[in-house]
Amino acid sequence: MFMPRLLPDGAYADLITPFSNGEVDHAGLAGLIEYQIQSGMTGLVVCGENSEAYSLTHDERVAVIRTAVAAAKGAVPVLVGTGTNCTRSSLELTLHAKALGADAALLVAPFYSKPSQKGLLAHIKTVAEAVDLPLVIVNCPARSAVNITPDLAEAVACVPSVVGLVDCTGDVTRLAQVSAACRARIHWYSGHDRSALAFTLAGGHGGFSLSANIAPRQIASMHNAFRYGNIAAACVLQERLLPLFAALDLEHPVAAAKQALSLIRCLTPELRLPLTPVGDEAQALIRTAITLLGNHSVKTSAKAS
Repeated sequence: MFMPRLLPDGAYADLITPFSNGEVDHAGLAGLIEYQIQSGMTGLVVCGENSEAYSLTHDERVAVIRTAVAAAKGAVPVLVGTGTNCTRSSLELTLHAKALGADAALLVAPFYSKPSQKGLLAHIKTVAEAVDLPLVIVNCPARSAVNITPDLAEAVACVPSVVGLVDCTGDVTRLAQVSAACRARIHWYSGHDRSALAFTLAGGHGGFSLSANIAPRQIASMHNAFRYGNIAAACVLQERLLPLFAALDLEHPVAAAKQALSLIRCLTPELRLPLTPVGDEAQALIRTAITLLGNHSVKTSAKAS
């Protein structure tokens, strides 16, 4: 039986997919990955919640995974989003992720199909039993319209391949709703930047962060401060990050993150429809947040400031 090790505690950057002239910008992605690693990220996510994976072709997904694994060079775990609204395609993508060297796969609850809790468990088990790769389950009911209940979380935690669960609801009481045995079997991560520190204080193991695309050093430092017992410093860092969190939430978070990255790195804010660029108000908030963080000086550098 495949019994994978748990993933490390800490901050994971849920990366955007940079585009240039309608194509995936692989050089830009590799540079962004280098920036994240040098800034202290625990791990990286590609083809995840914030990657516009739904706008990527199969071949583009495969190419993104190749680029990410090559750029990371084994320095940190590379996690790949392989969940779709179909179990068969989720399984195929997970097999590809393993073959390409991914360290783990992320499975989101199938969107649009709205499976029952029984169906969702069967979906996860089907993938887990077919591929010897650590799985992290993503609970994002705002996008999938399906919430992983505490009872289902208990069952999912007993699937040998499952090593973690990312909760994107912002509900910091989620850990209190499951048993101590469930909390011990898998690692629980926040997928909600605003409440990530509170979630960790409640017993979580870290966060999967969109904001880390823009402020990896600060996000990593916040989680590290908590891990090493300096809660006061973690709270100070969170306070500094709040304007960025607010700026990214004003309109579509991915569009906002790409706009922010266009100001601090050599990346375009290019999106694929149906996403569209953020408006003037959001752009102004993003500029202010970046200035407050002091990240404006890394515009042309591939290294962390």
